[in-house]
Parts: sequence; C-alpha cells; structure tokens
Amino acid sequence: MNELEEARQQINDIDQKMAELFVSRMQCAKKVADYKRTNGMQVFDAKREQQILDNAEKRVESPILRSYYVEFMATILDVSKKYQHQLLEGNKVAYSGIEGAFANIAAKRLFPEGNLVSYPNFKAAYDSVVRGECNLAVLPIENSYAGEVGPVMDLMFDGSLFINGVYSLQISQNLLGVKGSSLSDIKRAISHPQALDQCADYLQNHGIKTEQAENTAIAAKQIAELNDKALAAIASEETAELYGLEILERKINTNSKNTTRFAVFSKAKENHVNPDDYSTFIMMFKVNNEAGSLAKALDIIGKYGYNMRSVHSRPLKSINWEYYFYIEAEGKLTSEEGQKMIKELGEYCQTLKVLGSYSVNAAI
Repeated sequence: MNELEEARQQINDIDQKMAELFVSRMQCAKKVADYKRTNGMQVFDAKREQQILDNAEKRVESPILRSYYVEFMATILDVSKKYQHQLLEGNKVAYSGIEGAFANIAAKRLFPEGNLVSYPNFKAAYDSVVRGECNLAVLPIENSYAGEVGPVMDLMFDGSLFINGVYSLQISQNLLGVKGSSLSDIKRAISHPQALDQCADYLQNHGIKTEQAENTAIAAKQIAELNDKALAAIASEETAELYGLEILERKINTNSKNTTRFAVFSKAKENHVNPDDYSTFIMMFKVNNEAGSLAKALDIIGKYGYNMRSVHSRPLKSINWEYYFYIEAEGKLTSEEGQKMIKELGEYCQTLKVLGSYSVNAAI
C-alpha cells in the first residue's frame, strides 16, 4: 500500500467514526427538539450557536485549520437546525384570529415549521393548549401604544398555562379598501379595538367612524366580502394581499414605533438548562385585604434587588372592587434571593403565581 492509499484508508476509518458520532449528535439534537417543543422555544438560539462556534475555535491549535473547523461546525449546526425543524413540523400552535392576523404573523415567524391552528378568540386559543389540542398558544399581552391586552391578562391569572417566551412584533396598521375605492370614499373603518385605538388620531382627523371586529384579519375578510367602497379595514399588508384589498394608506398608527409583545404559552414550566440566560420574569398576585399589603409586597420585590419594568392592576371578575396585580421584573428567580423573595411575598398575598422566566425580549 502506497502513501496515497494509506491516507485514503485512514480517511475512510475516520469517516466511519465521524458517522457514528454524527448519529449520536443528531440523537441529542432530537432530545433538544423535544424539549423545545414542550417548552415553546424556537429552534434557532443565537446565543447557544455562537457559544458552540466560539468553543470550536478554541479546540484547534493550527491557525490554518482553525477557520476550516469553525466552518465545518457551522455546517453541522445548519444540518441540526434543519433536522429539528423537521421534527417540530407536528408542533400545533394555536393563535387567535384567521390567516393574516398579527397573531398569525407572530406565530408563523416564531414557529415557521409549526402546524398553525386558528381559533376565534383568545380564550379558545388558550383553552386548546389546556385541553391538549395544541402544544402552544401565541397570544398578545401588551401593545406599546394601547397598553395591556386585558382578556389575555385575565386568562394568565385564572388559567394554568406558563409563559416560556415573550417576543416583540412591530405593528404597522394600514387602511385597506376594496378594489377601486379611494380614501375619500371611506366613511367607516372596521378592526380590532386595539387597532382602532392605535389609529384613533388618523381616523378622527379624516372623519372616519369606527366599528369593532374580533381581530384585524376578520375585519379585512369582512370588507372583502361586503365589497362596499365606503368601508375599510385596518390591518397588515399581508392581510391586504390575502383578501384582495387595496392599501389606501400605509402606516396610519399614531406611534411609528408601534409594537405588540406576544407570549408563548404552554403546559410545561421552563426547566432552565442555563438559568443565567433567563433574566426576566412575570408574576401575578392578589394581596391580602389589609392596609398596606400592596405597598409591602412591592417593597419586598425591590428589597431583593429586582427591577420592576412594569406593574399593572386588573379587576377580579368574581369579586367587585378587588384587583389582582401583574409584575414584570428583571432578575433571576432561581437564585437564593429569588426563593427568599417568593417565600416572603407569600405572607402578604392570597394568590401568587410565577408565570415564567425568559431572556430579554427578542424582536421577530
């Protein structure tokens, strides 16, 4: 055997070992995919991927071969992601509305390989996960202009699901009319109440009356079916294309930075592989009916060094003039301080729920 044949034989032996290691690695990737399905996580994790590539660079001493090894590992990561996407195709993701609704757009971006399932309202989408019909639900929790989405807040407080991620979607509202219509024709605009709020200044300035719909996409579909030049919908560009409507005016929302935050709900509470990656949490509670209970509860959160990014109150549906509170704060609840805080809060709260911890909001 000459040197060429010997080198080729060695390559064959190495390739055999690499094939066995590849199968082992993909088996681990399957476990990762299963975990992501259960906990409502995306396949792509930029921080983890960069960590793998950084480690790859350290493993090879040769400066010439180092860049080739990093390229090799990047290819392995791409293959792994494709495999995970394939495994997650059966992931059933609930959202409120119909195709073209902003919740549909958010769900599609978060889970491009998922099986998206439409439900008529927030509660139906939420309950589909509770009943096991769907694995996850993608629902809006807050808009930067119109504020919190009250019905979803109530589901969070009364329901059993956990939040395993919060993502921001920039919202651009557009005035949509039937073919042949113009802005001067429009007398009434139909859309979801929050969309109408986001565009209130524009509608008032143009003397356009409003009518509420279950969501923006349903409004667009209704306009297409009625085929009335005096009616318009307020919805996304994607919706206009879906239902054959013309965009009479773009970006009519008052705030150009209009953003809605969507939460991913699942039955499973995130069991953090790396708790340091999760720096934000959502907590809901009802304080004891005693003087100073709310102030004491908020003081406890601050005492343990947690920065409250947002505090909301919502009326209880079961008892008049009593309220529950929603807190979103920065910090890790897995720490010893976090556990002490939860225990101390329990002394002043009738009900206390930690809905989930997650990394800083990501844009989608």
